[in-house]
Parts: sequence; C-alpha cells; structure tokens
Amino acid sequence: MSHIESITTDTSVLVMAEGDDVAVALRDLLPGESLPVGDGVLTVTTLVPSGHKIALTDMSVGSTVHKYGQSIGVATAPIHRGEQVHSQNIGMDLAARTHEFGTVHTELPVPTERRFFDGFRRADGRAGTRNYIAILTTVNCSGTTAKLIADRFRGDALDRFENVDGVIALTHQSGCGLVLESEGAQVLLRTLNGYARHPNIAGVLMLSLGCEMTPTSLVLAAGTLPSDTVVESLSIQETGGMRNTVAAGVEKILALAEQINTRHREPIDISELVLGLNCGGSDGYSGITANPALGWASDVLVSHGGTSVLAETPEIYGAEHLLTARAVTPAVGHKLIERIDWWETYIHANGGTMDNNPSPGNKAGGISTILEKSLGAVAKAGHADLAAVYEYAEPIDTRGLGFMDTPGYDPVSVTGLVAGGATVVVFTTGRGSVFGCKPTPSIKVGTNTELFLRQGDDIDIDAGRIADGNASVDEVGAEILDMIIAVASGKQTVSEEFNVGQEEFVPWHIGAVT
Repeated sequence: MSHIESITTDTSVLVMAEGDDVAVALRDLLPGESLPVGDGVLTVTTLVPSGHKIALTDMSVGSTVHKYGQSIGVATAPIHRGEQVHSQNIGMDLAARTHEFGTVHTELPVPTERRFFDGFRRADGRAGTRNYIAILTTVNCSGTTAKLIADRFRGDALDRFENVDGVIALTHQSGCGLVLESEGAQVLLRTLNGYARHPNIAGVLMLSLGCEMTPTSLVLAAGTLPSDTVVESLSIQETGGMRNTVAAGVEKILALAEQINTRHREPIDISELVLGLNCGGSDGYSGITANPALGWASDVLVSHGGTSVLAETPEIYGAEHLLTARAVTPAVGHKLIERIDWWETYIHANGGTMDNNPSPGNKAGGISTILEKSLGAVAKAGHADLAAVYEYAEPIDTRGLGFMDTPGYDPVSVTGLVAGGATVVVFTTGRGSVFGCKPTPSIKVGTNTELFLRQGDDIDIDAGRIADGNASVDEVGAEILDMIIAVASGKQTVSEEFNVGQEEFVPWHIGAVT
C-alpha cells in the first residue's frame, strides 16, 4: 500500500494494516499500562515514546517486521510483545523485492466542477504562480556580487512595482573546474537553464565573472526560454569589478522591474499547476498524517489534469515496487529501477549503504530503517498511476503523477523539482523545518500537533489533527489542496513571510572538481 485511506484511532496506539507486527504509539506509553488492541489487551513492557513502534507479537531473530502491510526490517534481537521496536532490535531487510510493472491502476474520481487559480500566463503557454526577477550566476565567483545586487531590493525598494514578487540571487558552489561534457556539468547547466526558463521568473540578469567554464550562452540555451522572459547580462571582468557591477546590476534590475510589472494575474485552470512533493525531518507520524493527506491532494490535482511530482530517490528505496506496479508502461517502471540501480552503485562506491539515509532526527522521531521511512514517504504520491520518470532537473513535460530522481537532501531535491518546472511545492515535516524555495512557494505541513504548537510560525498546516482524532485524511487533504490554490494565487506561505528561499538554491553536485 502507498496511501493510508483513513485511520481509526483511540488515544493510545494505531495499527496501520492487517497483519502488522507493530503498532504506532500515539502518546508516550509507560511500562505496565494495559491497552485494548483488537480483540485483546496489550501490556506495555518498556517505555515507547510517541510516534515509535510497539510490538504486537513475539518475534525471533531474523523475523520480518511488518508495518503498513510491508516489511520495514528484520529483528536483530528477540522482540517480545509489548516492548519498543526500534534501532536496538530491528535492522535492514536485505531481501530483494519483487517488481511488477503496470499491474495496478486506480481510476481517480472525475471532478464535478473545475477549479481555478489566479496566475501569470507565459508566452510558452505555461502558467506561473509568482513573478520574480532572478539574478542567475554562471559561477560561484560571481555569487557575492549577485547577493549585493539583490540586497539593494530588500524592504520597500520594490513597493512601486506591485506585480513584481521580488529579486532573488541564485548562487551556487560550482561553474568552473569541471569538464563540460561530464554528468555533473550537464546537471548544473540543466538546473540553471531550468530556473532561467521557469514560469515563476519573468526577468533574468545573467551574472558571470567572465572566464568560467559555464558560459552564459550555454545557461540560456537559445530557444528554451519563453519569448516574454526579459534577459540582461553582465560580466564582472568586463564591467570593471564588483563595485561597478553592483551599480550596473541595480540599474538593469530596475529596468527589468518596469517591464515585468506590466504582467497581471488571470484565472487559470488548476490543471496548469505543477506540484512538487517533498518531505524533510520525517518522523513516525509522517506516513500516518501529513504524507497521506498530501497524497489525497495530489490525486485530486491529477484528476483535474494537473501534474504532481514525487522525488528523493533514496527515500523511496524499498518502496519503489509500489510505484513500478503503478507505472503506465513497463518502460516507465524500468526507468525508475534504473535510477535505483544507479543509486546503489553510487552509494556503494562512496562506502555507504542505502540504510544510511534515516537521520538521527528521523530515528529520534520513531523511524528505524530506510524501508519504514520510504513506505511513509511514498504516501505523498497518493494512488495515481505513475506517468513519467525524470532525471534530475529535467523538464517536467507529462501530465499526471511523475517521479524525479533527486537526493534526499531537501534543498538539493527541491532545487531539481523547481528546475524541472514545479510552480508550487508542498513540504511535509515531523521534526520541524524552516525550508523555503524561491521562486516557487513552499507550503509546509506538520505531521504532529506537538510540532505545530512548538514551531507554528514555520508551519502552514497542522496535519497532526489526524492522529489526534480531530480530522480525517480527506479533510486535511482538502485543506492542503485549498492552500495550494490560494498560494498559487498569491497568498504568501510562512517561509515567504520570513523571506526564506534564496539560500536554498542548491544544485546537485556530481563528479570531480579539477
């Protein structure tokens, strides 16, 4: 299963699927407590923190441990009914998974009425949700200059340009000391070009040092940008150094602002939205609350003809068989397996394993193995058929549910999604996050109410109400969809209110630096 339809809870534990060997604690469970579970009584024998797992049955060493109706690992020590199941007694299940291709198809409900957002129609037909000017750097050497230019447009500097959402400096750590034909250089160029042509960016100032290996001409890639994207260029070396370039850059930005301020929002069908799905700081509630609710919203958007894209290949590892079964063609499913194989080789070459992925924070929140994390993460993709698989930062050009190959590191992952064309991102978190990703607004959904109470200024929606028994998956999913439409129409997310998102532009760095 890849999507929790609904959950029924008491105040203590939750069993995710019939036949599971563990339940999830919905509060701190203390030794000696007796809890009604199914037709019997479960006696707690060890402390089980909220969000962590409690054994429903005795398990011997080597036994497969099931949650969500799937394997999340094997017992590495004897496990007794009523005790905590976590890193001390469960490890990675290395058994190969069986992959089927195109064997599962879900007919999504047909919408009874169309829904619209107020967006910016671009000359290439795509629809934007924001109207930004980007200072795009060819190389790290021009990064500081780019930020100095952008800093001139903080505060009230753009108040007279009411249709301009801001000026952002997109800086990075590469651009020279690389082989242009290499995989790493091509990923960088694809990422930079994806941002230059993004429907949320109406004006671009290309800023180079002047001697780097990634020339402006390759970044702009003639013919790929919408004809109404206004482009200016500056070379620091040719302009006479940093001070002169900052002054010239400010003048060019003002001229760009005058032009793009004439753009106005108009009603556009939500089928034109491209939704990026991401999670960070996951916990034991992620696969119970926020991720299934986001999956509901994703399915509704796809049923309207829209596009939704899952990412983070290391964080669907062990659950990829649920996606290959939903592939529209065997070729789509096999492309996903090819990316999984690439990652296994890549990680092994660097001395690691795929089970390195759960972070200390993930484990503190109740996640024990990458299998458990992945099964919860895949719930963000709902039930829709898998229509396409993309390499990092490739243009998202197929309607429906897609998957993009990205690392699990949040800024790198979302940078790839945005470069591909995501115009709204929904980001679920259980441990807490202050993430943002200009030029695309990022909606943050918390997995548990305790997080929302503690870090509410950084969270847009509290999905913890599902585990609390105060809302259903469908109700929170509908709230997420409403928020997607409102944000696409100009409503600010909490990360935008804090002006977060410029520093989170982090292209995936692959390969050697020479």
